[in-house]
Amino acid sequence: MTGKFVWYELMTTDASGAERFYRDVVGWGARDAGMSAFKYTLLTVGEIAVAGLMQFPPETPQAQERPAWLGYVSVADVDAKAAEAQKLGAKMCHAPTDIPNVGRFAVLSDPQGAVFALFKPNGDMPQAEPMTRGTTGWHELHAADAETAFAFYNALFGWKKMQTMDLGPLGSYHIFGDEGAPMGFGGMFNDPMSVQPHWLYYFAVADIDAAVGRVVGAGGKVNHGPQEVPGGAWIIQGVDPQGAAFALVGSRNAGAA
Repeated sequence: MTGKFVWYELMTTDASGAERFYRDVVGWGARDAGMSAFKYTLLTVGEIAVAGLMQFPPETPQAQERPAWLGYVSVADVDAKAAEAQKLGAKMCHAPTDIPNVGRFAVLSDPQGAVFALFKPNGDMPQAEPMTRGTTGWHELHAADAETAFAFYNALFGWKKMQTMDLGPLGSYHIFGDEGAPMGFGGMFNDPMSVQPHWLYYFAVADIDAAVGRVVGAGGKVNHGPQEVPGGAWIIQGVDPQGAAFALVGSRNAGAA
């Protein structure tokens, strides 16, 4: 499982509002994680926790409260991998830290500024069936320079290019993965429209049109789509009511929400 995204976390300015939004839009369940120092909500598919959300701590300067999703990549040794990432040009955002009874993590920004996390869990993490509603179906890096970004992640995690598609003025779209994911589990491309390089996570829904209605009805915005992508899936990209970017992937006219 090392070298793959295993957890997703939303830091936001309104945890209760964000929870309502994503429960409506994605269909997640929610339960309190039972943290003693702060409130942390687990977002679930059935009984399996697949993501979490929390409110910015009170001591966070308001200028730094920028709601965003963070993806955690599983590694065998957080400290060693964090040091390796820094040698490759990454910057440390949060030094390696233990979460009691959960695992050890660190947060870094890649050489172009996209933020990601390293994680070593205590024991196995139950995983929901891929592409079932509420799982994360795709991981996408909006980069300033996709070629150099790929070189960084290839060196750090061993990710390999599975396919490259020509996007015209946006350059090439590199689908990446490993031997265990022959169709890939994410992509990278140049995004000149993005103010800051970032990772975007695609949460699976059944019917994309029904999901668009839920996004708008719950106070979010759809910035792009619905658009069909190779393989027959449909996507949208949007922003939640607190300002965090997210994306959805699903079928069209699936006859279900």
